[in-house]
Amino acid sequence: MKRIAVYCGASKGRNEIYVKEAYQLGKYMAEQGYELVFGAGSVGIMGAIQDGVLDAGGHAIGVMPKMLDEKEITSQKVSELVLVDSMHERKNKMTELADAFIMAPGGAGSLEEFFEMYSWSQIGIHQKPIAVFNINGFFEPLQNMLDGMITEGFIDAKYKNLAPLCDTKEELLETLENYQPLGVRTYD
Repeated sequence: MKRIAVYCGASKGRNEIYVKEAYQLGKYMAEQGYELVFGAGSVGIMGAIQDGVLDAGGHAIGVMPKMLDEKEITSQKVSELVLVDSMHERKNKMTELADAFIMAPGGAGSLEEFFEMYSWSQIGIHQKPIAVFNINGFFEPLQNMLDGMITEGFIDAKYKNLAPLCDTKEELLETLENYQPLGVRTYD
């Protein structure tokens, strides 16, 4: 595992802990020898993770759709910038470049990117590690929803730990490193 894609918000959130912990995650990733693959934004959680990686001497690969690049939100600090034609191409390129996936706090776009990786893992498109950085308990409602889907029979119980919530950066990277594929979904 060399490159980790991080899905996260272009907003900072209301509590400064999100930006602080995102920065520390980026710094820790670089210190541990991992490269960042991300949405190339210079702001919010996205910018904080990038800054942590780069401040620690790491490598950050940003993937940005041309339409958003024209709005001048693209980071000018990235180690590498990949411009693509659409959001779909952005997700595909990030998936192609990454060996593992993290979701950090963000909004609808972060959830959409995360759930694509989650469902793709279930149906066998990839078997790469996925984990969730649960800063300040942010993703506990999401875990409750997934647990409810398991209870109601919409997600197989074997996927309970497909994308575990991790409260620290150390636990997060350890979880990715120790990932064991859970197998492809069966239909009955």
